[in-house]
Amino acid sequence: MSMDELTLVGRIAVWILPVIFAITVHEVAHGWVASQFGDNTAKSLGRLTLNPISHMDLVGTVIVPGVLLLLGGFIFGWAKPVPVNWHNLKNPKRDMIYVALAGPFANLLMAIGWGVVMKIGYMMGAQNEYFAIPLIYMGYAGIFINSVLMMLNLLPILPLDGGRVLAGLLPMRASIEFSKLERLGFPILVFIIVMGWLSKILGPPVYFLQTSIFKILGI
Repeated sequence: MSMDELTLVGRIAVWILPVIFAITVHEVAHGWVASQFGDNTAKSLGRLTLNPISHMDLVGTVIVPGVLLLLGGFIFGWAKPVPVNWHNLKNPKRDMIYVALAGPFANLLMAIGWGVVMKIGYMMGAQNEYFAIPLIYMGYAGIFINSVLMMLNLLPILPLDGGRVLAGLLPMRASIEFSKLERLGFPILVFIIVMGWLSKILGPPVYFLQTSIFKILGI
């Protein structure tokens, strides 16, 4: 049975944990790294927790993934951004680079972790099919959603993480001018999606990451 042949309940069971962990841990990683550099804003607001309820966004965590799941298409979502007060950072311009990279790096680690889950499923074999197949499907879903979120967030568009990294790397004057474009970030991203360019942009790096994980783990 392929992923496309699963019932709606089956697809929900397969995708729900990978999606929740992907977007929750991504945000917690931002807040945790910020706290290491002097900003405890997220910690003081109780956002350094893996409890998904603390990070849920009605639209991004529930409605959008739910609708996409019903349509049987690309699964995507987001959580409430963890607040970071860059004024509290020891070296704001430099430290924001590390804070921004924390989210995508967390997704990379989770993608590898879900790859291990998938590998375990294959190792269990046909004699344990009842347990093996869910692990294989869930592992693949985890690799996919984390690969997509990692690559999407690395796009050099504010307010995405890649935009934060670019702002930190640019000379101060250029960084200030670039940061003024943040209000255009969401419209630009919507335009890219509407034009059908997002899959062409993300497709190659997502495929490379997925196949690399499969190769490393011998899947």
